Amino acid sequence: MSLVHEFTKGLWRDIPPFRLVLGLCPTLAVTTAAKNGVGMGLATTFVLVFSNLLISLLRKAIPSKVRIAAYIVVIASFVVMVELLMQAYFYPLYKILGIFIPLIVVNCIILGRAEAFASKNPVAHSIADGLGIGLGFTISLTVLGSIREILGNGTIFGAHIMWASFEPFAFMVKAPGAFVCLGALLGLMNLVSRKKHA
Repeated sequence: MSLVHEFTKGLWRDIPPFRLVLGLCPTLAVTTAAKNGVGMGLATTFVLVFSNLLISLLRKAIPSKVRIAAYIVVIASFVVMVELLMQAYFYPLYKILGIFIPLIVVNCIILGRAEAFASKNPVAHSIADGLGIGLGFTISLTVLGSIREILGNGTIFGAHIMWASFEPFAFMVKAPGAFVCLGALLGLMNLVSRKKHA
């Protein structure tokens, strides 16, 4: 498989929340605003790319019996790095995302890519896979957060874009709004896929 294929599969065919149905906890919990989606997506992408890189480099040195524990140690190390970076440079966003930053350690997308891909493929392909899946996850969260923010607050990235008399749908920035929006996007993606293959 080519590097382009490994990168682009995460942008549509294997896009995590919609096709792999992984990473749903942060997808539903933090996407009350577009900037939250961007922040969470980029933090996850950072961890995904560098953990894929290191696991691919060490794949022949890690004994198979302890591989999952070793992967978690690698992933946790990069999560600590991203957590400290966000505390230092993006503190307001770090406060908003809260517990979901340390919980990247148990995100099924990252452990799944480590076990299914990085542990069996060379470094360049593993980086391309991590970057594509990570950017697909970031785009998904940003789109979901944008829709919920527009309908729930009348804003996008904090800027008002709706007309003065617009009445926000308050439930869109609460838990039910996350499920409704995710379901609508899943349905839309399935519709597009069916038309492409028809």
